[in-house]
Order: sequence, then C-alpha cells, then structure tokens
Amino acid sequence: MRWGWVVVGVVCVALGLVALLQLRAVQTQIVEAFQPAFPDWPEPRVQLADGDEGEIFFASHSPFDFQVLLAGQKGRPTTGQGWLTLPEGAEGPVPAMILLPGSGGIKPGREHDYAAFLNQHGMAAFVVEYYAPRGLADESNYLFRTGSVTEFDLITDAFGALQLLSTHPRIDANRIGLMGFSYGGMAARLALDDRFRRALAPEHPGFAAHIDVYGPCFQVLGTRETNGAPLLTLRGTEDASNDLEACATRERELRDIGVSVQAVVYEGAGHAWENDAPRRMIEGAPYVEGCEWRYDASGVPYVDGERLVDYGLEASREERIASRLTSGLRVSHCVKTGYLVGRDEAVRERAFEDALSFLNESLRAPAGETRGAEAQRQ
Repeated sequence: MRWGWVVVGVVCVALGLVALLQLRAVQTQIVEAFQPAFPDWPEPRVQLADGDEGEIFFASHSPFDFQVLLAGQKGRPTTGQGWLTLPEGAEGPVPAMILLPGSGGIKPGREHDYAAFLNQHGMAAFVVEYYAPRGLADESNYLFRTGSVTEFDLITDAFGALQLLSTHPRIDANRIGLMGFSYGGMAARLALDDRFRRALAPEHPGFAAHIDVYGPCFQVLGTRETNGAPLLTLRGTEDASNDLEACATRERELRDIGVSVQAVVYEGAGHAWENDAPRRMIEGAPYVEGCEWRYDASGVPYVDGERLVDYGLEASREERIASRLTSGLRVSHCVKTGYLVGRDEAVRERAFEDALSFLNESLRAPAGETRGAEAQRQ
C-alpha cells in the first residue's frame, strides 16, 4: 500500500512538471501508463425480478465531460455497481431513492445508514459505487480518483440505475428520486437539467425528487428546463466547502425556471455530519471559492471568461483526465483548503427527518401531483 502511494505521488509530480512544459501528449501517456483498467465484471442486468436485492450490476457509461453528452455521445461503456435494499413487508410498488456518495466514497454512517432509514419508512434504496467500476480502489490517491471520475460520470450512473430499478416489480418507476452527498450532492442537483434525461434516458420521465446534501455550488450549467421534480438542499453554516451565497444563487436560478426548491441551512453544521469519523478541521481539504465554472451551449466550461479545457470532442478519456489533473495550475486562485468535517449527531438527526418530510411530500402522492407540466407531458 505504501508503494502504491509512492507511485501515485511520482505520477502527480511528473504530471505537474510536464504541465509546465505544456506537453499534453506526454501527460496523456503518463495517465495511460498508470490509469487502472475497467474491471471485467459480470454482464449488467437489463431486467430485475421480484426477489432481486443486494449487489446489482447495471449498464452505464463514462462520458467524463458535459460536452460529450450534449454531442449525443456517452463515452466508454461501463458496468455500474450498487446495492439495493427493499423495505420489509411492503405491499405493492414502493418509492425508491438512488444514493450517490461523496468524493471520498461510501462512508460508515452515511450512505448505507440512509438506505436503512429509508427502508424503515417504506422506501427502497440503491447505493451507487462509482469508483470501483472505473478501476479505482478505496486506497487509490484521492486527487487521482476525483481527477478520473467526474460529476458527469456520476449523473450517467444515476440514470443507468434509474432505468434498471424501474424494471423491478416492487419499485414504482414513477417515484424514484436521486440523493447525493458532497460531490454526489452536486451531481444530484445538476441532474435536474433535463438535457441529461434526454441524453441518457429519453423514454423515462426522470427522477421524481432530488436531494443535494452539502454539494458545492460553483458549477453553472445554464439550465433552462427540468422535468418538474422538486429539490431539497441541506447545508451547514460552518462548511467552508459550500459557498452559501453561491448556493443561494444556484437555488434562485432553479426557482426562476419553475423548480420547487426547499433550502435548509443548519446553524453551526460542518461537512459530512453523518460520517462516523469524529468532527474535526481537515486543513488540507480543497474546495472552490470565488469562482464559477460556466458552461457554454456545447458543454465546455469557462472560468473567468477563459476556456478551462484545451481539447476537443475527439479527445480520449486519458487525455481528458490528464487535463483535469493539471488544471489546478489554471484555477489555483479559485482553490482554498480546510473545512470542518465529521459527525454531528444533532444535525444528523435533523437532516434525516428533513429528508423524510420532503420525500413523504414528493414521493408518496401520485407523481403527477408533485411534478410539473413537463413531466405530465411525457
């Protein structure tokens, strides 16, 4: 394991040095040499039966960038992985939630605890693992993992899971929501943009509800249309990784196009309040502040008016990863470090109840009563 960290450290140093020389071809070759292969897993399921629970493989893709999806492409075929749990004794199709972890992966006290909580209240839950399907392990270097798997990969996994769960006899296909934490929370909120549904699941009405739990708010997609599903956001006043002013702006933008947004901010709360790890300040944890990633109509991001990526649509995944891993040099003025992370029992309990209240309102009633006219036209 120590040797693995040394190798990753050498890779990052090498990429940084090469970035100074702007030798993208060499950067890409380094990524190709050290990027793990996608695993050879069982064929993904295309239909679920009444008794199906536990680990489930589903069909997904790895687009990496928004521009890939907007161009009508999906990227590399990928076998997604997740864990399905169903409420005991439930009669008839039940609502379900798909859960996207944070950038640190599935954490004790969070994703599976939420799944159990939802099961207790009559809902199915599907916890997605998005690193392992792309060859990355828990012990992989954090920056290498987040540089290799993007929010657009997460969104693609979410829609892949949505389509498969919709075939389960015990799940109501019209009452499946999406919930994410941190990195996954950002993805859950961005997934409101109906361009994702049209690109990834055009025959499905889409998610019936979205919950963003402390997801960063620096991405501006230019969303103009959703399927009418509501959004709940949960944040803390002491979480530096969430710029509350930027988050309020993103929420206002969604309200302006007709999305019902409930925003809850917990006084004194930090980041990842569900995690079993004790609450503490992590000094080196990076986050974005004071900048916005604004996407043009083709899905290319710009920061301060300058194009963030220096490749075209034809770029390989490895070339895109190399660019992402070295982009820190271009946006260093946007990156700060240090925020409060860890267990806060009081906030955890309140967040569980706030999520439940929102879902009882959003998922319990017939879908047509809680979603906008666009959803009813599907």
